[in-house]
Amino acid sequence: MAYAAGVDVGSTQTKAVIVDESGQIVSRSLIDTGANVVKAAEKAYQVCLLNGNLREEEVEYIVGTGYGRYRVTFGNTQITEISCHARGAVNMFPKTRTVLDMGGQDTKAIRVRPNGEVLDFCMNDKCAAGTGRGMEVMADLLAVPIEDVGAMSLDVEEEPPPVSSTCVIFAKSEATGLLRKGWPKKKVLAAYCAAMAHRVVTLLERMGVEKDFAITGGIGKNIGVVRRIENELGITGLTPKFDTQIAGGVGAALFAKAVVEKERKAA
Repeated sequence: MAYAAGVDVGSTQTKAVIVDESGQIVSRSLIDTGANVVKAAEKAYQVCLLNGNLREEEVEYIVGTGYGRYRVTFGNTQITEISCHARGAVNMFPKTRTVLDMGGQDTKAIRVRPNGEVLDFCMNDKCAAGTGRGMEVMADLLAVPIEDVGAMSLDVEEEPPPVSSTCVIFAKSEATGLLRKGWPKKKVLAAYCAAMAHRVVTLLERMGVEKDFAITGGIGKNIGVVRRIENELGITGLTPKFDTQIAGGVGAALFAKAVVEKERKAA
């Protein structure tokens, strides 16, 4: 059995995925990136090998992706996160034609072909307001666990007006002011989730949204943002087969698998 791997080094978390000859995921890992990107890539890969009870020599090809892809020093090559997220998203959501990837430092809207090729994309990386980092800032300000933000933001009787969607510093200042006025935390979170959702929808509309769309990345786990995006678009996102955060790693592993197949045919 031949295996191939993808290592997606993100700004906040690093993911590794190993697939077999059929393209099935046999192991995966997800760790915090931290300050040392090289060590994060190595650790995520080693944890992935351990989780799959595999040896290094069993993996024939490794593709690095993500913002730290050039720091995957043990990899064979690097491929952009746009291409890898497109390929991974189509594997996770076979019907998707529009992918929204909401990562730690940027948000990407990608139109894809049925085979996972990129047709078009646009991204917003000028400010943390529409990214996972912006959500972390807000969660820290309110002392709310990041995994609880989405559900808390939906527990409001009436949707409040959104806070600033253009700058996380302004949004933080606004949120502090609202707390001083007596707003409960869940109402402040609702205002910020609404702002993030609207910012993302604006990005999607710049590119054009086909009906079957999917959300990947860490914010894909935030039901408060996801539901507000769906409501504003009037479209329900596709249901993932597994963790939305590993889409880039899945795509990278599938690219690696394709290289292995090509080399075998040429031999």
